[in-house]
Amino acid sequence: MPAPENRFKSALGSGRRLTGCWAALADAYATEVLVTAGFDWILIDGEHAPNDLRSISAQLQVIDGSASSAVVRLPMAEPWLIKQVLDLGAQTLMVPMVESGAAAADLVAAVRYPPTGIRGLGSALARASRFNAVPDYVVTANDQVSLIAQVETRAGLAALDDILAVEGVDCVFIGPADLSADMGHGGDATAPQVRDAIRDALGRIRGAGKAAGSIAFDDATLADYAKWGANVLAVGADLLMLAGTARATAARWKDDG
Repeated sequence: MPAPENRFKSALGSGRRLTGCWAALADAYATEVLVTAGFDWILIDGEHAPNDLRSISAQLQVIDGSASSAVVRLPMAEPWLIKQVLDLGAQTLMVPMVESGAAAADLVAAVRYPPTGIRGLGSALARASRFNAVPDYVVTANDQVSLIAQVETRAGLAALDDILAVEGVDCVFIGPADLSADMGHGGDATAPQVRDAIRDALGRIRGAGKAAGSIAFDDATLADYAKWGANVLAVGADLLMLAGTARATAARWKDDG
């Protein structure tokens, strides 16, 4: 029995747009609500949300078997953490701040078992192998792992061609907020210079035969990103949806008298 199919990775090859949502509330119950919405993918955020290994594991469990695929964003490019999250059963990882082809190649090695990588063998204890119930897990897992390299600085853009040349990077995801800050625009991704950089990057990514991703929270920007080539689009975040709806509801019914 092989490792389970990574449906997100398979869908990348279809060419269709994959829409996703950020899970930042760090709670399995909230993520289970997101599952009912029918997003193609749900990103469990370990960089800017208070997720740890246990909360990531719980959210992987509620996404498992649904129409949505799980993506886990790590806080840093550390092989020991990559190993732990893969052992939890994550099959698609997003890693922030990738700024060179060498860094991308190191990430590919970290998500693969030897002889093509450095991932440590501990699958007998891992949820990923159904606790050793998948006998062929180690020899089939490499083919089912998908890696998303997040590019969000000027250095990353300068190295984009080198990153795109790395076999095993399935998607390059442009981070507009950090990119705009690095370009001197303080988080304003609508600045013309930033928009031009994003447009150029998305076109180059798709031109290299890779999936291109980005994130926005307004329809006009999302439409632009899709037009420029983005086919992996994050279109919302649970925390912002909750905050926005709660504040709007409170404002409508607040009695200022």
